[in-house]
Amino acid sequence: MRAAYINQPGPVENIIVGELPDPQPGPGQALVRVTYAAVNPIDTYVRSGAVAMELPVPFVVGCDLAGVVEAVGPGVTDLAPGTRVWCSNQGLLGRQGTFAELCAIDRQWLYPIPTGVSDEQAAATALVGITAALGLFEEANLQPGERLVVHGGGGAVGSAVVQMAAAHGAPVLAVCGGPEKCAACQELGAAATVDYRHEDANHVAASISAWAPAGVDVWWETSREPQLELAVGALARRGRMIVMAGRDARPVLPIGPFYSKSCRLLGFVMFQADAETQARAAAKVNELLAAGTLHTPIAKIAALDETAALHDLQHNSTVLGKHSIRGKLLVKF
Repeated sequence: MRAAYINQPGPVENIIVGELPDPQPGPGQALVRVTYAAVNPIDTYVRSGAVAMELPVPFVVGCDLAGVVEAVGPGVTDLAPGTRVWCSNQGLLGRQGTFAELCAIDRQWLYPIPTGVSDEQAAATALVGITAALGLFEEANLQPGERLVVHGGGGAVGSAVVQMAAAHGAPVLAVCGGPEKCAACQELGAAATVDYRHEDANHVAASISAWAPAGVDVWWETSREPQLELAVGALARRGRMIVMAGRDARPVLPIGPFYSKSCRLLGFVMFQADAETQARAAAKVNELLAAGTLHTPIAKIAALDETAALHDLQHNSTVLGKHSIRGKLLVKF
């Protein structure tokens, strides 16, 4: 089979596209013929070595896929060949990745693609959809009617959060970098938007306060450099703040207003959630995909040979803040 893989962590030049032996499904696994795979920021961190993990050699890059079950291993009785499936949480914690024509995946990480949902949407939504569902419903326990701010609503995870919260009956204000992203978030269901790129922090804070005079129930932070003064100032009594980015960030937490309002700070890493918890999140993703209320923008669909270029594009956007990507990067097989 053809795959994109590395023999050791390092720069994008370490990515090799070539032939590897076809995997065989072991006990509790299914063999999936991949149709689409998606690039995520975590892929670039693992490939570069910025996030150190145990990696098989050679190591196939990538977390997400959509495809068709080709065969199943011993013990798999509820997944028939020919079933369309999607998954995430691969290429992590010692597991092989997804940028290959064939992948042997543990059954517990595979989810059916709902009828009427395209393979490209399933692959594009996989990691960001599970992340959004975990944060909103497992961590923050978002309730209908609660007000939520997404700081970075125009990004891949932020867009999923906007849609899921709105579908759940929670009004959303999206703080975005530029008028185009603001407009996109409004189309996705945001009740209000604020452009942080063209407005100063005081204006952003005033806009949020005017929208939620009693404070914000949930603040979802996607930025690598969280603005905790802004977030804590906006939170309501017993408000919750979610952080899921910024590995190197060391911001100052304004303790006084934080504890006096009985606020909570919730940090989580998607791939550290157990399989049962992720399956609940995936079921929510499928529910919204099937209903047509969740759609992930796709910026580019490329060939497997362009994997290194996609990693470079993702790194420049996520880490360096250059050439902002408006949507997911996919490989089509």
